[in-house]
Amino acid sequence: MRRGLHGQGALFDTEPPGLAARLVGLRPFQHGSSPCEHPKEIPFVVFAGPRGIGRSAVLAELRTAYEGRTPLALIDCEAERFAHPPAGRPREVWSPLSQALVTIAEQLAEPVADAGRIPFPRLTAGLLAVAAGGWNDRDLPRIRREAERILLLNDTGSWVGGQTSRWVGRVSARLTDPLTGPLPGTGPVVEPVVEAVLETFSEGVSPTHRRLRKAAAWYRDHPNADGNPKLGLLLLSGHFRAGGDPRTHAEGHLVRALLADLDDAYGGSLPRGHRPGRPVVLVDNAQTAPGIGLIGAVLRDRADGIADRVAFFAGLRGHGHPALRNATRGALSELARTSGWEPGGTASSRALLVRLSPLSPDDTPRVVEAACRGLAVPSRLPGAAHRLTGGSPLGTTLFAESARQNLPRGAGTPGELLTADLVPPDKQDGREACEAHGVHKGHERHGVHEGHEGYEGHGVHEGHEGYEGQEGYERHEVHEGYEGYERHGVHEGHERHGGRPAYRALLDRLVPDGRRDELALLAVAHDRESACALAAARLPGDFGAVGVLALEARLAEEGLPKVPGQFVGDPFLRTLLLLELHRREPDHRTWKAAHRTLVAHYTDIPGAPDGPGPGPGSAEQRVLHRLHHELALGAAEPAVTYLRDTFPRQDTKAWLRALVFLASAPYHPAPVPDGYGGAASDARTGVALGRVGTGPPPPEGADTALHLRIRRLLYGVWQVTDPLALPDPVVAERLRSELEHLSRLRSTDVEPLLRASVHWPEDALSGRPLRLGRTASRP
Repeated sequence: MRRGLHGQGALFDTEPPGLAARLVGLRPFQHGSSPCEHPKEIPFVVFAGPRGIGRSAVLAELRTAYEGRTPLALIDCEAERFAHPPAGRPREVWSPLSQALVTIAEQLAEPVADAGRIPFPRLTAGLLAVAAGGWNDRDLPRIRREAERILLLNDTGSWVGGQTSRWVGRVSARLTDPLTGPLPGTGPVVEPVVEAVLETFSEGVSPTHRRLRKAAAWYRDHPNADGNPKLGLLLLSGHFRAGGDPRTHAEGHLVRALLADLDDAYGGSLPRGHRPGRPVVLVDNAQTAPGIGLIGAVLRDRADGIADRVAFFAGLRGHGHPALRNATRGALSELARTSGWEPGGTASSRALLVRLSPLSPDDTPRVVEAACRGLAVPSRLPGAAHRLTGGSPLGTTLFAESARQNLPRGAGTPGELLTADLVPPDKQDGREACEAHGVHKGHERHGVHEGHEGYEGHGVHEGHEGYEGQEGYERHEVHEGYEGYERHGVHEGHERHGGRPAYRALLDRLVPDGRRDELALLAVAHDRESACALAAARLPGDFGAVGVLALEARLAEEGLPKVPGQFVGDPFLRTLLLLELHRREPDHRTWKAAHRTLVAHYTDIPGAPDGPGPGPGSAEQRVLHRLHHELALGAAEPAVTYLRDTFPRQDTKAWLRALVFLASAPYHPAPVPDGYGGAASDARTGVALGRVGTGPPPPEGADTALHLRIRRLLYGVWQVTDPLALPDPVVAERLRSELEHLSRLRSTDVEPLLRASVHWPEDALSGRPLRLGRTASRP
């Protein structure tokens, strides 16, 4: 693989052959042939997953692997050209799929290796019949351009260029003759155009004209044509204009025409050895038109026994589609030696739905280190990158690029690298010129980088730790170090040179459509109920429960996981959304209001009676949710008190789960006294290590030793699992001793504590979720 893709060897390997080699019949990046796993019929491969999982990168790599070696086409179904018809063309004679077929044929036609251009006469005849349904005006230049583009699909490259141009010009003139007759522009001209097509294709005795005659005759087999090619083309045109199911059938016939033309190119007089392997068609973002239409047409023909020679690979956002209901499913890693695919009795069983997997904990550091070659990378940053991104290929790639650009400028933690500006490659010269004139130095004089490094460092200073009420937290929550960064023009200055904060660049890719502000707010919620409470309190009245349900459905359609206890189930996306919410205003009022709303929600509304465990609606779980939001607002003592009081009586695994859940509260540092500079360590570290002045004294009558130990443990877990911070190795090691001491305070059910004391320090430093027994807990 030449694009640095990781974890995709099952697709691109050559020895033994990976999935691509076994389906295409050619080794990727080479000219050598490879045995086909399915010589008669191959599956239509669909790579599925959420945004950022790497579908587009995989398809781009397939193009690189086979471009110039076999006929190949790549389309992006979300491209503008498939959104609406060209200027002047009526919509009733245009569709995204018809446009896609032209685009695919133009790319497949290009000569490769020792073989010449591939002509598409059947597709040409069908497209001309369809287009003629809209030729009822006097815009002859546009109509001739349209006809000439379609006619050029017949170019084999065997004619001298001038002859090809003359032939195309002569035929296009004959096709538009009906528009210049006595009644121009007053009615449909499909029939005379079809007659002109058939006459033109029937003339001459050269191999090219024999191919054209054969292509025209192909339409005699159109349903209800009764062996008459003219009637077949007229029916095709009429069905297309009718829309609905008739258009779907017409589009299917056009797809079949393209595949039949390809079959001719591989099975005609040209020696087979000149076209080894199979042609490749790559379809990105196939969840939208024209992708689903193309997939459905190919699968239906294959189910009906109409074979083709094409290796189709598509990218689908989400985990499935009704058109793929009976597809064989499997992770890419499971297909390294065999696809395990066998066609069934339905059209959708002809597809192989391949789940792309995130990068592994070993792959993520390789991506970061490769991007930052020659830089001093903090030793814990690659592992923290995997914890933050969860192995998202897009997230890892952009995070690594931010590290490459911003590590030399003083950023060093995940939070700093997400909030630092990320400049696209084509804009970096402008940024470098800006820095050469001292812009960056001026910013540093204002404490930008020193203040920015305080993402960990400015932390919760002693005044914060002395919190005894929400008001005290708010007095220390102005967050000058960050908002001053924006107020002094860094973002604006960089954005003039093409830069923007890395987290925004990621969200632009992961949440490109509307309702991002609403989704950022609802990312604070835990389920539909709390999301509706937030919507009622913080969003316009017309959003309400309907808007919540719509966003919930959208997340599911995007293929994002549903995780109990989180409205936005994907941890990486949730982290980015919460970061954007926090930075929305200088005083963070929306952030604070959202957490206060849920504190009130879980305080005022009683939960269901407790059952055999803290279920989603139980009173116990509602208490945990309230404490979680209080901790996000800076009130740590209620959580410490809860953990202290429940430790002697609660099941140990449940207690550890509660601890990890509470410690997953988002954390943002308070300012240093002057608002900038000052490289103090993360103040959670001071609490976790038991330093002096790190919190109020335990309440009177409480077990002081237990209270302080649990406070240290809570802050320690909070620090080492924060996706925006680097885990402190001293704090990670301190977890071991705190958990061991707690195990001595219980006479029974101590094994989970002992296992946690062994695993948690290792998990924290390696970027893995903290293990609870034999399973992992995902904060």
